[in-house]
Amino acid sequence: MTFSILAAATAAAKPASTKPAAATNPIEDIRLWWDSSVAWVNSHWLQIGIAIAAGLAIYFLLSMVRGFALKRAQAAPGEFTLTHIVGRVLHKTKSFVLAIIALRLVAGYAQPPAVIMQIIQLVFTVSVVLQVAIWAREIILGLIQRRASDGHNETLSNAMGIIRLLISIALFAIAAIVILDNMGVNVTGLVAGLGIGGIAIGLAAQGIFSDLFASLSIIFDRPFRVGETIRYDTSTATVERIGLKSTRLRSINGELLVVSNTNLLSKEITNFAHLHRRRVTFLISVIYQTTPTMLRDLPALLEAQVQAAGHEFIRSSFVTFGQSSLDFELLFDVYSEDFGVVTAARTDVGIRVFEAMAEAGYEFAYPTQTTFTAAPDGTMILPYAESVTMKQPVEGKD
Repeated sequence: MTFSILAAATAAAKPASTKPAAATNPIEDIRLWWDSSVAWVNSHWLQIGIAIAAGLAIYFLLSMVRGFALKRAQAAPGEFTLTHIVGRVLHKTKSFVLAIIALRLVAGYAQPPAVIMQIIQLVFTVSVVLQVAIWAREIILGLIQRRASDGHNETLSNAMGIIRLLISIALFAIAAIVILDNMGVNVTGLVAGLGIGGIAIGLAAQGIFSDLFASLSIIFDRPFRVGETIRYDTSTATVERIGLKSTRLRSINGELLVVSNTNLLSKEITNFAHLHRRRVTFLISVIYQTTPTMLRDLPALLEAQVQAAGHEFIRSSFVTFGQSSLDFELLFDVYSEDFGVVTAARTDVGIRVFEAMAEAGYEFAYPTQTTFTAAPDGTMILPYAESVTMKQPVEGKD
């Protein structure tokens, strides 16, 4: 491989000739390359020595900067911080890359032959492109872990393997294309082939990738976290685990719900975890026989019971004429994220309202029907105008 590169570079350096090219002899090519190299060393030994000294100085300077920055990054407190990510990037910096960078910087001063310069340029291009791909991978992975560092460690650790694989394939495929393009290879067909292959793989594994990206969306966007209570579709449940393909929810009745991440994000989700206050609504129905004065006094009575319980009263108002009741609505807020506290407050206010309304003479309505019977001429038959009292026989008398 090296011999063929040297031969190609030597041939490119020679002037073009109209004569047919003769068959190349590898041994002769090596001898010619060796002679030209010896001649170059003999005529430029001083420049070569200065270039080597400068290259070593640059290499040691770059190594010192890398070591100093790495120590500072490792000494910084915290994990998955920006300093920690910088330390990971510096740790992945190869010494060979620093050496080839130093060599490339001083190579022009020594005026090497075209063959040697082309070899240096080729090694420099390959090394730097691969190193940039490694840096980009560490930066992307570090930012992913930084974004999802709190609360989803299990899910993230499960996903990091396939995430690292996908990112590595994408970055190193781009790096290979860049290297081949710098070497003069026509990469148009390769890019088209990679695009078609990626589409085929994406269509074949559409369901897997859909759930995977949905899982990453949950991790990064954080619509909910493990331990939080949510309402999904018609179910209210607590999040137990967020996986790569599905999320496990524990319903309030105790059942375990397993929902794919794609389906979970396609529905409306209500998260109860970050409610600083919860609103409680009561529908209170009284009978139609309630007097207008009592109806006007009822909102104030309800407000007084809510304030006596220590909660924020929102409103109390007449709602509608029901089929068998006059309906009022009571709304108040409970400032607590704990649903148990809200339940206790709702119970307390409900009992207070019941006691106060009973003492004030209000009667709660319930579904009732009254039947009226009339004769053909409209005379009321039932109910009777006067109640009929049935005489009961006295015990011991006929």
